[in-house]
Amino acid sequence: MAKKKVKQAKVVNTSGKRKTAIARATVKAGKGRVRVNSEPIEILQPEMARTKAMEPLTIADAMNRLAGVDINVNTIGGGQMGQVDAIRTAIARGLVHYNDGAEGIDEELRDEFLRFDRSLLVNDPRRKEPKHQMGRGARAKWQKSYR
Repeated sequence: MAKKKVKQAKVVNTSGKRKTAIARATVKAGKGRVRVNSEPIEILQPEMARTKAMEPLTIADAMNRLAGVDINVNTIGGGQMGQVDAIRTAIARGLVHYNDGAEGIDEELRDEFLRFDRSLLVNDPRRKEPKHQMGRGARAKWQKSYR
């Protein structure tokens, strides 16, 4: 008996990080829906966070790379804006890998993301410096007077 080849739908899993926030995105064929933590991205609050999270979608839509793609993003950890930065990185990476060319990535879309903002594709490695002894914070020290 001959085996039938079943064509599997293309699914791309990517992640983005910022401080202690982690976002995991799944990009697959669909109707153009984008969900963050099982809710549409259009109702993400506050408005500034929503605008920032939708930047890669706006760029990809202008280049006709967003039609017929569903994106599901799950975030954990960090604060609100840290999660938003992780979300935009995960979405941008997912779109670049989903719309791949000969080298496995969409060079034109990748170059456009890098031209707009490098942090769309590259995680920001900065972390909070820990508090040290003899002070109230990472750099501040208790003052002393000898008089």
